[in-house]
Amino acid sequence: MIVFSFNNSATAQKLDSKEINRLKKLAQQVTIVRDNWGIAHVYGKTDADAVFGMLYAQCEDDFKRVEYNYIDKLGRLSEIKGKAFLYNDLETRLLIDANEAKTDYKNAAPWLKKLLNSYADGINFYLYNHPEVKPLKITHFEPWYPLLWTDGSIGAINTADLSDAELKSFYGSDDKVSYIEQIKDMQTGSNGFAIAPSKTANGNAILYINPHTTFYFRPEIQINSEEGLNAYGAVTWGQFFIYQGFNENCGWMHTSSNVDVADLYTEKIVTKNKKLFYEYDQNLFPVIEKNITISYLENGKLIPKTFKTYFTHNGPVMAKREDKWISLKSNNRSMKSLEQSWLRIKSKNFDDYKKVMDLKANTSNNTVYADNKGNIAYWHGNFIPIRDKSLNWAKVVDGTTSATQWKGLHNPSETVHLFNPQNGWLQNCNSTPYSAAGINSPKKENYLPYMAPDGENFRAINAVRILSKGSNYTLDKVIAAGYDTKLSIFEVLIPALVSSFEKNIKPENPIYNELIDPITELKKWDYYANESSIATTLANEWAYKLNPIIQKSYVDQGEMDQVENTIQFAKTATAEQLIPQLQSVVSELKTKFGTWQIPWGELNRFQRFSGDINLTYNDAFESLPIGNGAAIWGSLPAYKSSYQIGTKKRYGYSGNSFVCAVEFGPKIKAKSLLAGGNSSDLKSKHFMDQAVMYQKGQFKDVLFYREDIEKNAERTYHPGE
Repeated sequence: MIVFSFNNSATAQKLDSKEINRLKKLAQQVTIVRDNWGIAHVYGKTDADAVFGMLYAQCEDDFKRVEYNYIDKLGRLSEIKGKAFLYNDLETRLLIDANEAKTDYKNAAPWLKKLLNSYADGINFYLYNHPEVKPLKITHFEPWYPLLWTDGSIGAINTADLSDAELKSFYGSDDKVSYIEQIKDMQTGSNGFAIAPSKTANGNAILYINPHTTFYFRPEIQINSEEGLNAYGAVTWGQFFIYQGFNENCGWMHTSSNVDVADLYTEKIVTKNKKLFYEYDQNLFPVIEKNITISYLENGKLIPKTFKTYFTHNGPVMAKREDKWISLKSNNRSMKSLEQSWLRIKSKNFDDYKKVMDLKANTSNNTVYADNKGNIAYWHGNFIPIRDKSLNWAKVVDGTTSATQWKGLHNPSETVHLFNPQNGWLQNCNSTPYSAAGINSPKKENYLPYMAPDGENFRAINAVRILSKGSNYTLDKVIAAGYDTKLSIFEVLIPALVSSFEKNIKPENPIYNELIDPITELKKWDYYANESSIATTLANEWAYKLNPIIQKSYVDQGEMDQVENTIQFAKTATAEQLIPQLQSVVSELKTKFGTWQIPWGELNRFQRFSGDINLTYNDAFESLPIGNGAAIWGSLPAYKSSYQIGTKKRYGYSGNSFVCAVEFGPKIKAKSLLAGGNSSDLKSKHFMDQAVMYQKGQFKDVLFYREDIEKNAERTYHPGE
């Protein structure tokens, strides 16, 4: 039996004098220039030097988030959050094996090992220089940590459709719990646009980078070295590659993908001589057993809990359905994925970038690409296993036969992709690739269903509408296109509501007088969200009370997509499914504010008054009105807000975070924007220096070239100074 646990004391390593001197010498090879927005521009002699400075700068801006991301990926959240996170941690430990990450580190190519060592050195040198910083758990960072989390995506773990409830039922209780199919409630996502020279004013390709993440999840940074590195963009806290960004030659935007990259298998388990076996091709193989010990915080003490877990050659056993064990085959971390994440940022041209895609290791992303030669491109996914095309891989398949095994990986040339379409633009908004370029999009019939089960959504409908009629794009025009606030779902839903009201609610009905004015407000609305719009408030609050099927934006093979579900709902909805929900909204607004006539900006707010990871909100504190709506309803600038404990107003916490538009001319021109600011330090002037700009959608000029950076430098220093 394999025993798998963490020794908490192993992280509490101290630096000796020899190590301190080594790190101080390394720091002298690195220069960090902070510009007038607090953005770090890191310069090193080597790539490894740049990584050292990059991690040091990240820790200066928000060590809490750097550490938290690795507590999460180490499966140690229970140590700080308590017993409620036991099964989150168990899932992580089942799917991300720290021992495999350590082995990968030992076997890493020399160039990668240098980067991994510099990652750890940069953070550990920061902790040495800042004894006032008290880590929650990790007092010494190890160079193998980045091999736990290798692609940069905010939702890095893919479990097919397995739920934590099933995992808990299997490993945490002998009680039989019926399985309820979970709806993937993905209310945000990302937008990427690429505009070809034929559609731009200056004849240069333009890339629009618009990830939708939880706020403050990704800072803005630039890394340079004398080994040909010069990349700018968004980095996920604690990682050492630019996740979404650009260099002098090309740019890349990743959107979350629903390509099938993980599969569920039913296992036939046999007990023989009191030992467990599983059947495969009519032979029996021993079930691998691992003891995983997780400690959880309770009353100030760490309480260890050991789980006996099970694995077959497919992967960990995660659930039981209809008395059959269910295993998960996935690829949630790999050294090749980390290599790909780094190599892409050094791509010199389109051919280079295609060679990076040939590594076939990116499991969670679509890619929108543009470069300085005028190429634009789109890839839907990258890591895609070859499977039996006669099966529906969104369902559980038979694990007892080799017929259902993966047969290698599809080459990118076989997967859904599009290079330099005739229409001159590309888009993806976490949507089907079959609308990526309007009428010039790839054709669904040419590809296997598991390559692109993603359906259409209302953001993509909005993007196609805008880009289809655009021309002579500049950076500002692309930004304006990306800030189109039309909530296109309501073009379907509002007419259904109005029609139902007019057919079913007569003037003599008391409900008529209660709702006629709100209905009139909605009827005359143009479907655009803005701060002063009362209709936006009514529509947003009403839609959240409707059938949740209209919010289901990620779908599996054979399912209706969000647009189809919404159209079907609008066609068949009864008055009882539409009108009482609006009544409820009107009543709630009156109760809270004394009137239902509440402009959207009065309700929808942006607030940040601490650098905590888990923010709180307060109606009594200062906040800003936000006119953008939710991505789920079709708004391209995403702003996901909700009511918080004790608040009457909605506060945003996810959506537009780092946004950037890049023009690839003879010299790079770019503009960017962050939610709030780049620092999590409440005392820093860069904590909220972009907040009003964020409210208004006003972008700052990106400082890419050193002469421009130095003209606007606030501070230039070596790490540790």
